[in-house]
Amino acid sequence: MTAAVSIQGLSQRYGAALALTRIDLEIDAGEFVVLLGPSGCGKTTLLNIIGGFAEPSEGTVLIGGRDMAGVAPKDRPTTTVFQDYALFPHMSLRDNVGFGLRMRGVDRATRAAKAEAMLALVGLEGRGDRRPHELSGGQRQRVALARALAVEPDVLLLDEPLGALDLKLRRQMQDELKAIQRRVGTTFIHVTHDQEEAMAIADRIVVMNAGRIEHHGPPREVYLQPKTLFTAGFMGEINRIPVAGGRAPFGPVPVADGTLLIRPEAISPKGSLHIGLCKVEDVAFFGPHVRAHVTPLTAPDLRLVVHLPQSEAVEPGGVLDLGAEAHVVLRE
Repeated sequence: MTAAVSIQGLSQRYGAALALTRIDLEIDAGEFVVLLGPSGCGKTTLLNIIGGFAEPSEGTVLIGGRDMAGVAPKDRPTTTVFQDYALFPHMSLRDNVGFGLRMRGVDRATRAAKAEAMLALVGLEGRGDRRPHELSGGQRQRVALARALAVEPDVLLLDEPLGALDLKLRRQMQDELKAIQRRVGTTFIHVTHDQEEAMAIADRIVVMNAGRIEHHGPPREVYLQPKTLFTAGFMGEINRIPVAGGRAPFGPVPVADGTLLIRPEAISPKGSLHIGLCKVEDVAFFGPHVRAHVTPLTAPDLRLVVHLPQSEAVEPGGVLDLGAEAHVVLRE
């Protein structure tokens, strides 16, 4: 099962503070949407309202066309996977996964079969008799996911479910989470503050800031064509260069006024937007690339971040002739 989610004019107040302000968002059935933003931006509040754990001050949430006003969490076609897994330590994995079915009155044999099928789906086939303490963090996360999927929700809500994992395991789980979502076809709404995680798993990223949606779109669009300065900065490193009267600090550019935005990896000796000769201030080897700070000789007060190929022989004090392959101009 899967369903679309429609959020219309949603606001949430806590006393005089506005946690969400007039949120409008349409999520297609079967879509993997990531709510992305810094702590306090309202993403978890929005997830809690969708799941029924909080009632909005204003606005409407529709799931599969049904108004969720006054509908308790247990009666909504949603389940939630939390960061802390919330597994029962005294129960076997089979009983943990089948717990939601048990609460719905499903008989023991049926829920055991369903639990085993869900454990197989998340790569834990044949481990139903084990206890949570026998598993790694990543395996416990898979069990929590299997338990949520066992009740066949129309919409699965994930509240920073990978936040407690180390980097290598988190990346592995990102791949697995995306693959599972593709197989089951359920609508996933996933909260994170990790930009790389969002780009790795999302069909669409919703960037939030101070209770508002700044930008939503496919990962490539949000990263390469940000609509706001906040989105540009939050989605990773970016060079912000003021432009006035068709000139940047390093020389003429093909735009009149605004802020010229260039990603570090878009700067190279082959770039068509000419920056000119730049002095290398410092260099750090990051594995996939070499990260350097450079200063254009024609603009000594301008400091740019550049990502060069790992094979590039560059040292502090050297001079590079650089340009930009791609750029965006915002007028805010």
